[in-house]
Amino acid sequence: MNALKTKYLEIYNSIDFNEIKDHPNILIAARFWDENRYQAAKTFYKFMRAIDDLIDNHKAANKTISVDDREKFTVEVNKWLSTVLDGNGTDPFHQELTTVFKKFRLPAWPVEAFARSMIYDINNSGFPTLQDFLDYSGGASVAPAAIFVHLAGLRELENKYSAPAFNVKEATISCAIFSYLVHIIRDFQKDQLNNLNYFAEDMISKHGLTKEDLYAIAKGAPVTPGFRSLIKEYVILADDYRLKTYDCIKAVWPYLEPRYQLSFEIIFELYLMIFERIDFEKGSFTSEELNPTVKETKERVLKTIENSRTLI
Repeated sequence: MNALKTKYLEIYNSIDFNEIKDHPNILIAARFWDENRYQAAKTFYKFMRAIDDLIDNHKAANKTISVDDREKFTVEVNKWLSTVLDGNGTDPFHQELTTVFKKFRLPAWPVEAFARSMIYDINNSGFPTLQDFLDYSGGASVAPAAIFVHLAGLRELENKYSAPAFNVKEATISCAIFSYLVHIIRDFQKDQLNNLNYFAEDMISKHGLTKEDLYAIAKGAPVTPGFRSLIKEYVILADDYRLKTYDCIKAVWPYLEPRYQLSFEIIFELYLMIFERIDFEKGSFTSEELNPTVKETKERVLKTIENSRTLI
């Protein structure tokens, strides 16, 4: 058996797929990195998840954020930004975050973009236009994806790291937006039931719908033709970004070591697996329908390893 394949299968067999709940696709793919970079990813995504959940959980419980709470949450996000960029955190986890940020030469722009999106979340309950959503995605999705791409693309010599030899932002945008469009369709029901809506108001209106219609469908009302046409338009948009993602992966491929090449294949395949489940003609768009099981996820990762171009 190919030595690389044996190594990848050993890592695959060590993964507890049931335990990976936050950023599951990213952390499954990153598990194939060397341990230092994998732990760096876990540290950073844990912190980003905590900030995101702080806002989403409040909206889920209260529907809206009061003016006083907006100010409080904005202060929290700005403190988070300062902790990362200025290294002024005092507790052990914040200090660990600062160490990761410096050691792995992480750029400031993804952190700043993520903070802008979180502040948008604090002050808004949706997106007036599709362009507003895409702009928001530049922080909410492109930022965490950029951390993944940056860590995978680092050049290492004697445990010291140099920045990737390619433009991380250019390499990230298409794949991040593809994954985020897939993400909001997959999580439609869960988000609606938690008072969250990621579908743009101009797109909802274009298809003869209201936000109340979306909530009713999430609650179990019949899926309307207008909703199917809305999802179809988002699927077409996602498919365009899917095709662009192939070009992005092709462009960075020569700059990646085999295990990092494999991680790109895995994360793309895991989102592609969800994309393939979306049936805008006959689907019910429930969480159960659109979320792959742990068994299906494991099978897709195994198939990706077996067919990986890193083994050719």
